[in-house]
Amino acid sequence: MRLAWFSPLPPVRSGVADVSARVLPALERDAAIDRIGVAEAHDFVCAHRRRPYDLVVYQLGNASCHDYMWGYMARYPGLVVLHDPRLHHARARQLLQAGRFDDYRREFWYDHPEAVADVVEYAVAGLGGPIYYQWPMVRTVMRCARLVCVHNARVAADLRDAFPDTPVDTIRLGTPAPSPAPDARVRVRGARGIDPSACVFAAFGKITAEKRIGAIVRAFAALAAEREDVHLMLAGDASEYAALTADLAALPARRVHVTGYLANDAVDDHLAAADACLCLRWPTALESSASWLECLAAGRATLISDLVHLVDVPTIDPRSGRPSHAGAAPIAMRIDLLDEDAALLAAMRTLANDGPARRALGDAGRAWWAAHHTIDAMAGDYRRVIARAAAAPVRDARDLPTHWRDDHTGRVRAILTGFGLDLDIVPPASIQQHAATDDV
Repeated sequence: MRLAWFSPLPPVRSGVADVSARVLPALERDAAIDRIGVAEAHDFVCAHRRRPYDLVVYQLGNASCHDYMWGYMARYPGLVVLHDPRLHHARARQLLQAGRFDDYRREFWYDHPEAVADVVEYAVAGLGGPIYYQWPMVRTVMRCARLVCVHNARVAADLRDAFPDTPVDTIRLGTPAPSPAPDARVRVRGARGIDPSACVFAAFGKITAEKRIGAIVRAFAALAAEREDVHLMLAGDASEYAALTADLAALPARRVHVTGYLANDAVDDHLAAADACLCLRWPTALESSASWLECLAAGRATLISDLVHLVDVPTIDPRSGRPSHAGAAPIAMRIDLLDEDAALLAAMRTLANDGPARRALGDAGRAWWAAHHTIDAMAGDYRRVIARAAAAPVRDARDLPTHWRDDHTGRVRAILTGFGLDLDIVPPASIQQHAATDDV
């Protein structure tokens, strides 16, 4: 089987890029796969016409590094792996920054015909942001795809309810086992002046407000006032979080460590230096967190936000000690968003005070990762859904917004007509497939 794989790839700093880079070598044992990034996308059209691919795979997320692939999904329907089941942030930014206000209006109302009248003008006026989470803007994608896949069974069920005509499946998200240097724990701690016996709390990945940094800082400040042997490490790019300096101003500087962006091997080393990981998220795009899975794979105790799509994960409430699933070993502590400050402080206090409990939680998390979230598990799911998508029919999507249906060849056809050329050397878009163009 020949596949075209639309995805950002390293050196792009993207979790989706890392996932693709990790799973592709395993899939290439059974298939020939062409990687289609921004630079390769325009050549894809000719390559596909000369020798059609068996399936086009789109790795789609709520970030600008996916913008280039929107123009291809309607013209070349395939398997869409929806890493973020809410895409409004990226889609609004792409259309509105280009001044395509009417296209944004049409697409919003197509996606959300039930929305309150004129709510779209809120975004057109430049007032978007967290409110985008209320309207996911995924209907166009769901109408085009031959098969849509997500990383969570609860999210898949909700999408099936919302879009009963679209086939939806699941792919487990996988991460590799970490491979830190033998001296990583001692070396990283030594470089930052952290005592070997200290308890280090760490947050990995891009530092944003959605990672609950403000709440983490408040809880750590309270814990740091109680004991001298705790440290906080923020391990990731903080360039998009302007409030970080102000957030950290009241904390003891020698016990707070902001690393900046870390390459994958450096992440493994810093995971070795950590004792517990803060993997929080709100608001959420219903994504699955690869950085959380990396922390589980490293055997670190983890704290996660108590989100509806994570209710199947065995967790424990740090305030009451009550597990979420009777008979199942908790693999993380759950943080109640309605009592976030108190729950966070209780969790961090417990993990700092009780080394055996911290290690037991980490061991259970690693066992969960090994059972469900390895690269081999993810690759096996991909093989299954690729076969299903390749056999699925192309769907009739004639009701898409006009900027999705326009094949953008009108000017060329007018020029040819002026030369008296009646040979249609530019094939028109079919009813079900529309021209790939950056204007989508």
